Amino acid sequence: MARPPRFDTNQLLDAAVRQAAASGPAGVTMSAVAKEAGAPSGSVYHRFAGRTALLAEVWLRTVESFQEGYFKALEAHADARRAGCAGARHVIAWSRAHPEEAALLLYGAQDFGRADWSEEHIRRADRGNQRVRTALASLTEALGAEGPQATERVALALVDLPLSLVRRHLRAGTPLPAHAEDLAEECTAALLGSLPSGPASSSTTPATG
Repeated sequence: MARPPRFDTNQLLDAAVRQAAASGPAGVTMSAVAKEAGAPSGSVYHRFAGRTALLAEVWLRTVESFQEGYFKALEAHADARRAGCAGARHVIAWSRAHPEEAALLLYGAQDFGRADWSEEHIRRADRGNQRVRTALASLTEALGAEGPQATERVALALVDLPLSLVRRHLRAGTPLPAHAEDLAEECTAALLGSLPSGPASSSTTPATG
């Protein structure tokens, strides 16, 4: 019977996340990840076709992990404003629980070599991006608002604002304060509160996937 592999894919991706958090995407090389994981280089090459595939998987696993909880937070409340506030709180809570992964979100897919990704990796990224757009559009509609300004306001409230709070502390190397979730929720509630509301705002689940 063949022995199970000593280093599985997730162990190697965990090592790549640590390397990216410490040195940025440029620091994620096959040899650096092998060294970080304490694995032979062959283990990395056995699971990833090359550095481009490794970078794609590091980015996509991180973003998909974040999005899984984000969509659950949005879908947990029928009231659109409460759902939006829950989404903003999730950004903070997830970043607090996963500081190294959150550090990757300071970058973008292009920093992780998206231009050279395989078609399957690009499709995965596009599916995730489309789910976010759909969720935000659904929440905007549930709030009874419409138009590009309303869409921008919702994106600011649920994505840009909480991420900016996380980003400031990550770049300063300081932990997120205990009140960060409350602060993000208050700001999000204020932005969403200035949108016009209609009957759907208390009865439509914002994110449908």
